Amino acid sequence: MAAVAPSLFNRALVLDAILGALIKLDPRTLVRNPVMFVTGIAATVSTILWIKHQTAFEGQIVFWLWLTVIFGNFAEALAEGRGKAQAASLRATKADLQAKLLSGVGKTWEKVGASRLTVGDLVLVETGDLIPADGEIIAGVASVNEAAITGESAPVIREAGGDRSAVTAGTRVISDEITVRVTAAAGQGFLDRMIALVEGASRQKTPNEIALTILLVGLTIIFVIAVGTLPAFASYAGGSIPVPVLVALFITLIPTTISALLSAIGIAGMDRLVRFNVLAKSGRAVEAAGDIDTLLLDKTGTITIGDRQASEFVALAGVPQEALIDVARLASLADETPEGRSVVVLAGGAVQMPKGAVVIPFTAQSRVSGLDIGTGEEARRIRKGAVDALIRQIGDGLDAEAVTELRRITDEIARSGGTPLAVSDGTRLLGAVHLKDVVKTGVRERFAELRRMGIRTVMITGDNPLTAASIAAEAGVDDFLAEATPEDKLELIRKEQQGGKLVAMCGDGTNDAPALAQSDVGVAMNTGTQAAREAGNMVDLDSDPTKLIEIVGLGKQLLMTRGALTTFSIANDVAKYFAILPAIFVVLYPGLGAMNLMHLATPQSAILSAIIFNALIIPALVPLALKGVKYRAAPAGDLLARNLSVYGVGGLIAPFVGIKIIDLLVSGLGLA
Repeated sequence: MAAVAPSLFNRALVLDAILGALIKLDPRTLVRNPVMFVTGIAATVSTILWIKHQTAFEGQIVFWLWLTVIFGNFAEALAEGRGKAQAASLRATKADLQAKLLSGVGKTWEKVGASRLTVGDLVLVETGDLIPADGEIIAGVASVNEAAITGESAPVIREAGGDRSAVTAGTRVISDEITVRVTAAAGQGFLDRMIALVEGASRQKTPNEIALTILLVGLTIIFVIAVGTLPAFASYAGGSIPVPVLVALFITLIPTTISALLSAIGIAGMDRLVRFNVLAKSGRAVEAAGDIDTLLLDKTGTITIGDRQASEFVALAGVPQEALIDVARLASLADETPEGRSVVVLAGGAVQMPKGAVVIPFTAQSRVSGLDIGTGEEARRIRKGAVDALIRQIGDGLDAEAVTELRRITDEIARSGGTPLAVSDGTRLLGAVHLKDVVKTGVRERFAELRRMGIRTVMITGDNPLTAASIAAEAGVDDFLAEATPEDKLELIRKEQQGGKLVAMCGDGTNDAPALAQSDVGVAMNTGTQAAREAGNMVDLDSDPTKLIEIVGLGKQLLMTRGALTTFSIANDVAKYFAILPAIFVVLYPGLGAMNLMHLATPQSAILSAIIFNALIIPALVPLALKGVKYRAAPAGDLLARNLSVYGVGGLIAPFVGIKIIDLLVSGLGLA
């Protein structure tokens, strides 16, 4: 995108996040995070008691309880702030858009604010104008600068019909003019959805987040009951536990760490996707990307570079190789297609066009191109094209043996996955040019990486099965679907889903819309049709089909980050129990002194140290929550083992070290 991502702890960003954290103390906002809301209630009760008793120990507990709540709010505010910085530049793009609203009679138009446009309105966009609303071109063709959305300075062609008719509000027409039919009402367009997304304003909790939140609330309720029964046990043992101490115990027992970071993890995951120039319509789509089992990839433009390239000249018996190369080069001099240019390159480069040569252009009807050189008896008719078309065009005068040998050569080329072009000079057949789809560099390694992640890759192509099999083998995909129709794609996706698998695919055409809508993760190209963009649950602003592979990695990183910090938080809470439980109950049950593994100075310093550590660990983990855990392709079992060994063991060790250090400082400074 055009916006530059602010650094993680940019001074202005941090100051705004601190202010946001204080604003989020509003109970109506805080209640959205049940665990933090309960912590706020505990801090409020402790504050009232402190005002009544005025003890330094209670005052310190109150201070750190409120800091716990503020730090939890700070994590979410900082994640939202990074998105708001991007939203500001997008709003600048959208501000003050004007439209030339067509009246329906000729080209008569009225200038109105873009906010007045409704779905179905027709607008005229001329050279230099900003496109006022999301829409579809119904007339004309134009060069459009989409840098405001994609960050790419190179203009793109948009035209009526086909798969490149969709346009986005805020992009600028830099040549020609187009008529656009508005497809999104004011406030509901692409930019509006994007602004809401990056601000976090409309981000809904995903099913996984909701499930985890319910678990955390359940744990909190259990600990409310457990702590609520302690005074009775203490009374039975002939003692009592002060309320501030009970509050401290309760806050260290409940899962405050992951509750404080959970929202920030989700917002940051969406933010990383946006910075990768992908707009997700929901957080659920991002999570689904992390759980993908099957990945459907279009062959052309995704696995191959999209243009066939000349790879070999195959001469007939008795024809010098140099003669075939010279004639093929001459036949391609005026051919501006990627295939034609590749023939010239393979032949050694361009030569001067013969004087008086007449160019015979390629047409869909003739399927042949070339040159007519000279006139009279010395005239030469040089041709290059599809085998059957060339033979039919030459007609009489062909050597039957040459035709048989040419067909044998071209059949071998087709079986190898290539496309043959026959070459002739007059009525003499010279041989064939082998065109092949060039598999993108590094694609095979990428598919091997996906395989290590447990993802099955399927190549979708309209090629015949022989060609598809050859390219699939070269690219290293697990399977392929040849001669694929929209119905075939839909059937394949449904078959995979019926087997309990999650499916991802990308597309850009109207014929891809059913499959995009059916797939669990449907990535539509921004250059595609409006139907494709509406059907998918993600839109790739760069229109790079290979990005689907990175999207899967980002989804897995989001899931891993949440899992890693949840593991750390639970292990972290378990370790804190060893600090605070002996301190609370050692007077009532002296035998619990054996659990004081850290040899903390006093019960008061142990309680205060645990509360301080509980507060400080939240901002310490904010960078990890926002940046995400580094993802490496590996089987799920290996990732789980790594997660437990690094974040599980780390979560157990960190409190022992941290609380002990804080205890030394607290007791040394005489704070408890």
